[in-house]
Amino acid sequence: MTTKEILERYKRIAVVGLSSNTWRASYGVSRFMQTVGYEITPVNPNESAVLGQKAYSTLDEVPDPVEIVNIFRRPEFVPEIVDAAIRRGARVVWMQEGVIHEEAAQRARAAGIEVVMDRCILKEQMKNF
Repeated sequence: MTTKEILERYKRIAVVGLSSNTWRASYGVSRFMQTVGYEITPVNPNESAVLGQKAYSTLDEVPDPVEIVNIFRRPEFVPEIVDAAIRRGARVVWMQEGVIHEEAAQRARAAGIEVVMDRCILKEQMKNF
């Protein structure tokens, strides 16, 4: 599935590492995605709410279905996030630019999850305009 197909099909994004700091990439990217119609769920144990949405400490705590897990964390944290995405039945694991973890990506694919790695979801969305 292409990134265009992923972004057309799935509208619920759990953003792991979403910060309320407006200067952080996670905030700007997520705010943009929210303004173009995506449902954003913040996942960050250091936040109570971001972009008007309740934040959850872990992906496992998110009560709603998760379609895309967008990862704004360093690569060493990716395996545990992918394991949670598998448990949650996520459809896509999306690792932002600079986030690469081949072993975790292989595990996600083996579980039937689409993987996008080292790509910015905002930049990919902009290609659709």
